[in-house]
Amino acid sequence: MRNFWMDLKMPILALAPMANVTDAAFRHMFAAYGPAGREGFPGASGKPDVFYTEFVSVEGLLSRGAERLMPDLWFGENEHPIVAQIFGTKPEQFARVAEMIAKLGFDGIDINMGCPDRAVEKQGAGAALIKTPKLAQEIIRAAREGAGGLPVSVKTRLGWSSTDEFDEWGAALLEEHPASLTVHLRTRKEMSKVPAHWDIAPKLVELRDRLSPIERGKSGEPGGTRVLGNGDVSSFADAREKAKKYCLDGVMIGRGAFGAPWFFTGREPELRERLERMVEHTELFEKTYKSDLSKKDGKIKNFDVMKKHYKAYAAGFDGAKELRIELMDAKNAAEVRAITERFAGGKL
Repeated sequence: MRNFWMDLKMPILALAPMANVTDAAFRHMFAAYGPAGREGFPGASGKPDVFYTEFVSVEGLLSRGAERLMPDLWFGENEHPIVAQIFGTKPEQFARVAEMIAKLGFDGIDINMGCPDRAVEKQGAGAALIKTPKLAQEIIRAAREGAGGLPVSVKTRLGWSSTDEFDEWGAALLEEHPASLTVHLRTRKEMSKVPAHWDIAPKLVELRDRLSPIERGKSGEPGGTRVLGNGDVSSFADAREKAKKYCLDGVMIGRGAFGAPWFFTGREPELRERLERMVEHTELFEKTYKSDLSKKDGKIKNFDVMKKHYKAYAAGFDGAKELRIELMDAKNAAEVRAITERFAGGKL
């Protein structure tokens, strides 16, 4: 099975995996509406080069409650290449889940080794794996064993409490030759409270070139590890500039893409289009996640999950604050449409 990472044009611009954010509805907005407006930045495809799912527990996927986690692995045919992100601590579980993911039609598997959520860390997973590099290596090997040829990648941070830790931590990961390594350029301790350390990005490339360089093997196919930076990327142009300035293979965009399905076009839409996309996103979310009879409320995801997006969609224009306040009280997509059309002064 071919490693798609080696077929992508540089710089690679990826949409970050974010819990309760990058669900199927969110990703569909980028896949469908970005390309429709790709006349923005020269050379822009309009959509991410790589999509990621929200992270999913390997233990959960192997439990009796696995069915309730499967919506986190839903994806559309317009989202390829699509990577399933998983987390956990037991190598044997990663092997079994990797096999499962391969059968679902994903293009790759990513292991979360950077999430700072305390519930995740308490298990020894996410960013806690920075403290156990040997286990992290075992997990990568196990996932690769079960993946059936799918490329296995890693997303992590510079270290736990010091950026100096990356020399040892990054080396441990690169010794396992993941298909790609995305580094959020902050430590676990820093969370997102300080600016990302982009000045350290060249060190990532130097370490990769020493331990897992991009080169052709005996088969003639390129191998090695693609290196992406992540953190404080404000625009499409900023992403491309950072990749070029720091000689990275690519950049991953997280919070900068909130409320902006047009992000990868490199353009800024008029207010009316912004509001139309917000309403469409809301209606798609409700349609996608409203019917699950196995749950008491008949919903797969609570409608309130959508409300974090309104802070981004409704920002930067006159009356945005007042609109956000109203949207936060909305209980369903119909109310969101009514509130937004009243604000816009007509049907959207």
